[in-house]
Amino acid sequence: MLYAVVRAVSPSYKVSEISETSKDKGLRGKLNKIVLAYSGGLDTSVIVPWLRENYGCEVICFTGDVGQNIKELEGLEAKAKASGASQLIVKDLKEELVKDYIFPCLRAGAIYERKYLLGTSMTRPLIAKALVNIAKEVNADAVAHGCTAKGSDQVCFELTVYALNPTLKVVAPWREWDIRSREDAIDYALKHNVPVPVTKKSIYSRDWNLWHLSHEGDILEDLTNEPEKDMYMWTLDPEDAPNKPEFVEIGFVSGLPVSVNGKVLTPVSLISELNQIGARHGVGRVDMIENRIVGMKGRGVYETPGGTILFTAARELEALTLDRETMQVKDSLALKYAELVFAGRWFDPLRESMDAFMEKITETTTGSVTVKLYKGSVSVTSWKSPYSLYRRDISSFETGDMYRNSDAAGFTRVYGLPIWIRGAMRLRPQ
Repeated sequence: MLYAVVRAVSPSYKVSEISETSKDKGLRGKLNKIVLAYSGGLDTSVIVPWLRENYGCEVICFTGDVGQNIKELEGLEAKAKASGASQLIVKDLKEELVKDYIFPCLRAGAIYERKYLLGTSMTRPLIAKALVNIAKEVNADAVAHGCTAKGSDQVCFELTVYALNPTLKVVAPWREWDIRSREDAIDYALKHNVPVPVTKKSIYSRDWNLWHLSHEGDILEDLTNEPEKDMYMWTLDPEDAPNKPEFVEIGFVSGLPVSVNGKVLTPVSLISELNQIGARHGVGRVDMIENRIVGMKGRGVYETPGGTILFTAARELEALTLDRETMQVKDSLALKYAELVFAGRWFDPLRESMDAFMEKITETTTGSVTVKLYKGSVSVTSWKSPYSLYRRDISSFETGDMYRNSDAAGFTRVYGLPIWIRGAMRLRPQ
């Protein structure tokens, strides 16, 4: 059996009570069984009783273990059932997340709008894929998610469902209910005896997985506010980071990382190791304004310690192993690749075709890069590759029989000929 139920010591919760109406036909119609993407956070906690009340259905909660804080999984079964779910299904998705989602994005160099390393965008299609599979196993006629109507996550979830099983109904409570704020959601939770992990005084919307931790909402919605120091939960404040730098060597084979400081690691262990190293040096903090798919701008603060190290190292190794034209084409495609992932089009044939290009073009991106971590910064100190296109005997100012200095004169004349012609035309008498 692929699935397991998390069982942990947890408080005893009072089970949410639902009106008799929902046991037959809900306020908005009747569905037989819904599988809910469940995190145990505020939104999905209140969605369970809302689904039962409004669709008169059985609710099965599904949680994907994508490397979130282990505390988020503790007591999750008791919490889900206290909210009114019939069961909680948990699946370990970490290995699949890294191999099939994170590594392809890393190899492609996919960064959305110059800063965002797509930590949430990569996990959504994976979780939605698992959701679709579980819905088939339990014979559910619908799936549900807790994404807000103003964010991009809803698109990532639903486009995956469209691609894998378009016959499934998707229920998105944030687009249907009367709850208009997280304060309203807390009031609803209290009314239905639903245990929630936040208070009205501190309401950040967070997403934590193996790759990153994101923060949105609360004081961040005022762009004049600097993030509070205690908001960060993963990385050390760069000002408090060690005064001594740390050097880390990362090994790559065909564009993908395989080792840290000479030790070969599994994909999950490698990222976990770099997360620990990067976090203690304050690496990977980003505060940015981004364009959401739905047309508005939003602010997100991200902590991506290991990912920041890996992207820096991978880019620098490519500088050694890719020629100019190849690098330029790859960089231009990386922008589109990131846009597709952010827009929820993971299962789009275009992205899959671009993957094939990225895999081919990075065949020789093998070697190692040593980075220096110091108070939030990542800089490269050495490059090594058996496929290096750097030739010291050619590039050196002191040696080089293959490239004679006199060769530059003819090259410059030919390369600059179009500019020379335009300049000559300007001097021609009118």
